[in-house]
Amino acid sequence: MRRVVVTGMGCVTPVGNDVPTFWESLKQGKCGIGPITHFDTTDYKVKVAAEVKDFDPLQYMEKSELRKYDVFCWYAMAAATQAVEESGIKDTLPPERIGTYFGSGIGGMSTFAEEQKVLMEKGPRRVSPFFVPGMIINMAGGLIAIKYNFQGASIPIVTACATGNNAIGEAYRAIKHGYLDAVLTGGAEAAIIPIGVAGFSNMKALSTTEDPAAACVPFDARRNGFVMGEGAGALVLEEYEHAVARGAKIYGELCGYGVTCDAHHITAPHPEGLGGAAALTMALEEAGGCEDHQEGPGRGSRPQVHGFLHQVHDRPYAGRGRGRGSHRKCAGCAGGHCAPHHRLPGARSGVRPGLRAQPGPAGPGGPGPFRVFGIRRPQRLFGLPAGAGVSQSKRRISHGDKGH
Repeated sequence: MRRVVVTGMGCVTPVGNDVPTFWESLKQGKCGIGPITHFDTTDYKVKVAAEVKDFDPLQYMEKSELRKYDVFCWYAMAAATQAVEESGIKDTLPPERIGTYFGSGIGGMSTFAEEQKVLMEKGPRRVSPFFVPGMIINMAGGLIAIKYNFQGASIPIVTACATGNNAIGEAYRAIKHGYLDAVLTGGAEAAIIPIGVAGFSNMKALSTTEDPAAACVPFDARRNGFVMGEGAGALVLEEYEHAVARGAKIYGELCGYGVTCDAHHITAPHPEGLGGAAALTMALEEAGGCEDHQEGPGRGSRPQVHGFLHQVHDRPYAGRGRGRGSHRKCAGCAGGHCAPHHRLPGARSGVRPGLRAQPGPAGPGGPGPFRVFGIRRPQRLFGLPAGAGVSQSKRRISHGDKGH
């Protein structure tokens, strides 16, 4: 089987709109959560979110394009542009050998809400002709492919909070099995809008804590929900021999991927963490180590801890990365955000920045103290499990004996 490496990265996040800024914010423990500014929250129980700040889409798209496409497409184009330009992959392969596997959990929700309002207030003739193409999830990957003439498969992944991880994992498989030689992959989200926050809030999924530093604290005694975030993350994955031949900078090698479904509940993981454990097992057959994903509400913590510990208790070099304490739950782009975090030099050498947490007591209300770390080596391998429920995603970090 062919080997797959990371040769480019890009991101738009609540703590930085490019990879260097993002990484510096993580090292400094900067929190991207703050009061919601996109709309008036007077009638909402939820008051905080992780919004993207000071983002200029004109750096990546023409002004005429901005009116046609949803904000999630803006973020996707920005992250993808950064990754592609850094990688230097363009024009090094036939166009049909480069694919675009880019997803979103919700897509153009804000465009849908805006055009629905136009329909109700002004009638059907006033609905934008760009309503449908501007909000569908595959448009993000389509715009990226058009910009760079990537004529390989353009596949949008839609698996809620597992979207980013699934997109990366499926791109990895496409290269490993020879269908493509390189893939621009990742995810984007922009759903901090009135209807989006209202929907998640009424599900009792969002934290109602107004203190940004304590609003989203997974695996913590204070947790009471997640915090909505937005942004995008992108990677360029490439076949190893081609990357070496052209002298590309290699950040790491992707060597394992596992994906499952609990078939248990629309949002809650299986109480024994069976799906998560199975996904980890699949990835561990190829690699080792992991990235956890936590919803915030108590019912998500215990099964995820069970599944994680079931797989790593006797494995060397297993560790739990903690990067999302800064940029929080960005649904479809969560995996994309964390991928650059784990491929950066400090992360490879063992640094895992995370915000302070207070472990909860063991028992029905919490998983108890959860501190599983191990030895890390530089420039090694990583794999992704993703799945175990509609909105549960895990990623597995591994350190192996091979690699560039």
